Amino acid sequence: MTGTYETLAVEEREDRFVVTLDRPRARNAINARMIDELHEVCGLVERDPKPVLLTGRGGVFAGGADIGELLLRGRDQALQGINSRLFERVRRLPMPTVAAVDGWALGGGAELSYACDIRIAGPDAVFGNPEPGLGILAAAGACWRLPGLVGESVAKQVLLAGRTLDAAAALAAGLVIDVVPADKLQDAAHALLDRMARMSPTALRLTKLVVDAPGAHPVADDLAQAVLFEGADKRERMTRFLEKADRSKA
Repeated sequence: MTGTYETLAVEEREDRFVVTLDRPRARNAINARMIDELHEVCGLVERDPKPVLLTGRGGVFAGGADIGELLLRGRDQALQGINSRLFERVRRLPMPTVAAVDGWALGGGAELSYACDIRIAGPDAVFGNPEPGLGILAAAGACWRLPGLVGESVAKQVLLAGRTLDAAAALAAGLVIDVVPADKLQDAAHALLDRMARMSPTALRLTKLVVDAPGAHPVADDLAQAVLFEGADKRERMTRFLEKADRSKA
């Protein structure tokens, strides 16, 4: 385990970080302490870039932000973007992030999952943004991130009509990569990270940078590819591929 946290369990492995939201009695609600601790984890990943698996304890990803804290926030706190700044930092982490979601991912919990690069779900996963029912909006990225993930129509159903997406609907909408049995969810998420671990770390990092860049950027493609073309990793991987192809022809 890495560090001492009140709201998280953080494990650093050789090729990944595993971060578990750990407030099960509060359905892993995202409170101020969790925000601070997730910023600390982001700092770890930025200093030592590795893929990240993000999940929740107790059969729930995150049931939302802490409503008791939200009740006390006013205009000045809203303008600080307390949750949105964190989730944007998560989105911009240098290596891929995978959210393993079982149970509720609501409000801020859903928005945290939207900030990850890939989501994989258990059969009981439910995504939703009920904020307007509480007199607020989903202001930590859902209003502009969700349409890019599932399309404007489905996003408006969630954000305006209060629709929740169960695991099957999330899969159909492209929000999640797969739905697997709950007891296989962690294994399936780690299998995704295992696949990434076999790839070139530099290629993964530059691919994420280019994909996340707004709009079409052919020059960014060219510059990133130029860096990779000069790398030893590319030469070694392509040489192994060609040698294996030659052996298969023999």
